[in-house]
Amino acid sequence: MNDATKCPKCGSEHAYQDRDLWVCPECAHEWSATGDAAAQVPQEAGVRDAHGNLLADGDSVIVMKDLKVKGSSSVVKGGTKVRNIRLQEATDGHNIACKIDGIGAMNLKSEFVKKA
Repeated sequence: MNDATKCPKCGSEHAYQDRDLWVCPECAHEWSATGDAAAQVPQEAGVRDAHGNLLADGDSVIVMKDLKVKGSSSVVKGGTKVRNIRLQEATDGHNIACKIDGIGAMNLKSEFVKKA
């Protein structure tokens, strides 16, 4: 069977065509066999915030939700602005190193911040 007719989500061979879309009856996934080329343009590598903006060393970010500080009773409140971040290799997902006023040095996950 042609790869365009196999479901890209579950791999089922029972997909059928409905007008311009292919439909998988097993997982209900829908996809376009012709429009996938434009959707698969690779994004440039790097650390991205929760909205997909590319982050760089020295940027300022805003924490999007309250985050508990591990090993402490303090909390980083949502809306806290963090200046002068440093990007690092993701150790257990924490790919931003920074200093937060009142808390000190800590690591954040990029999925919980947005670029300021």
